[in-house]
Amino acid sequence: MFSADTYNFEVQPGTRNHKGYFVQETAYKLVGIDQAGWALICQDNTTCHYVDPDNLHEVLGQTVM
Repeated sequence: MFSADTYNFEVQPGTRNHKGYFVQETAYKLVGIDQAGWALICQDNTTCHYVDPDNLHEVLGQTVM
């Protein structure tokens, strides 16, 4: 379960976005989860992906820039 006060996550190895492309294994900020169940994650202001929320795990004690 994800805690409500942190939004920093990493993707599991082999995670693909909603288009089927592999997502870089790095830290992301969770923006939200849409009605279809996809998690919107962003690495920065221009790099965002929709992924399966089950492929995310919390990053504790780190800040995503």
